[in-house]
Amino acid sequence: MSNFANVVNSNTVLEAKDIYKSFTDGKSNVDVIKGLSLQVQQGEFVSIVGSSGSGKSTLLHILGGLDRPTQGLVNLNGKRFDNLGEAERGFLRNEHLGFVYQFHHLLPEFTALENVAMPLMLRKDADFKQVKQRAEYLLERVGLTHRLTHQPGELSGGERQRVALARALVTQPKLMLADEPTGNLDRKTAKSIFELLRDLREELNMAMLIVTHDEQLAKSADRILHMQDGLWIDA
Repeated sequence: MSNFANVVNSNTVLEAKDIYKSFTDGKSNVDVIKGLSLQVQQGEFVSIVGSSGSGKSTLLHILGGLDRPTQGLVNLNGKRFDNLGEAERGFLRNEHLGFVYQFHHLLPEFTALENVAMPLMLRKDADFKQVKQRAEYLLERVGLTHRLTHQPGELSGGERQRVALARALVTQPKLMLADEPTGNLDRKTAKSIFELLRDLREELNMAMLIVTHDEQLAKSADRILHMQDGLWIDA
């Protein structure tokens, strides 16, 4: 029996069907994803676990529209996502998705407040006052009110990851995708990030899909999907 639902309903935020991904290595093809399907429902927390090289991050990039599958389709909030042009995919990412990475990818020349506000400022109808208020609120929620004007180089690793989390949430996404969000953090800091993820997910009724090696974080999910060699496996 597969470990994902097969029935699509109106609460489905993300649906992937028969995803394959291959890369060319010299004269041969390397199959990284081998026919995976997945659904994530509104408000659901799903974790994906597996050893390094199992294809987890590649799958997450495909689901988030940062890469295209070799075969298969991805629906985001009821709209097919994988076959759109880069501009359209970028628009849908900005509207419906939040991203948190193991390496925070903050812009070093901007303050914490500016980094968090950036996704909203990219919108044509952005209201600077409302954007600033939203960014300030989220930085308060992640405990960084005292760091609004600090640049990433002036922040600790845990603080930078908190800024990245606030940035992922500033658009009030339907779904947050996270790739090893606590991979570079000590246990105490990682625990505080776990708690923030849980609280903000409930506050925003947001779905979360997290790739992690951290057993504690994985076990706190509604569902755990185990991945090996580009396939789902039974734990």
